[in-house]
Amino acid sequence: MEKKSDFRCVECSFPIKSLYIQYSPGNIRLMKCGNCKKVADEYIECEVMIILIDLILHKPKAYRHLFYNMFTRDILDFECLMWKLLLGFLMLDSYRTWVLNVNDSESISLMSFAAVLRFSGKVLIDVVLGNFLFMSVVLIGSAKFLMNTSVGVLECKDTVLTMLVSSYFKIFLIAMMVWEFPSSMIIMIDMFVLSSNTVALKVIANSATIRCFGVCFAAHAVKFFVSEWLRTLHLS
Repeated sequence: MEKKSDFRCVECSFPIKSLYIQYSPGNIRLMKCGNCKKVADEYIECEVMIILIDLILHKPKAYRHLFYNMFTRDILDFECLMWKLLLGFLMLDSYRTWVLNVNDSESISLMSFAAVLRFSGKVLIDVVLGNFLFMSVVLIGSAKFLMNTSVGVLECKDTVLTMLVSSYFKIFLIAMMVWEFPSSMIIMIDMFVLSSNTVALKVIANSATIRCFGVCFAAHAVKFFVSEWLRTLHLS
């Protein structure tokens, strides 16, 4: 039985109709790319840990496997996946914002209930507004500088999904909930997220690295300045 869909070669990103031919359960033959003549997707037979390591190492072929050969609309519940990722992304970013702002405020345990509500509202506004502008800059920048074709709703959803998934380094913020780390660790996590966003955007946009970095850097910069502006208003 041959598995058919719109896939990509992880080596050269050339479209391929099938990744493997399955003769019987557990007996498959990986297909070769018609363009580069290499195995189209070697990750099919790899353990998840190998894929995670290659993602951390920012290997483009690992991102191609993830976005083109795993996250396909005919295999996954795309809308459900999008909302789950968005919820997790916002929760982790809320904790990040809380850690950065709690150093500028008195201890939460010493705050009155009204002060805690004001502080929580400030964090919520920071997260919602900052990430809205972040995604807006990414979408506008991608449409204007990276993609030569018109950008529709599906392309926008794919770009948003790409940014959410490639921000997986934010999950290391969970470690800060368990062990005590300096808040400067957040800067290192943000740097990893920026580099991961750049590689992921380069993969789906098939554009130059410097252009993708420029779009991602601009989006992160806008988010940073909005957060600093809101923090200044909160302190005043």
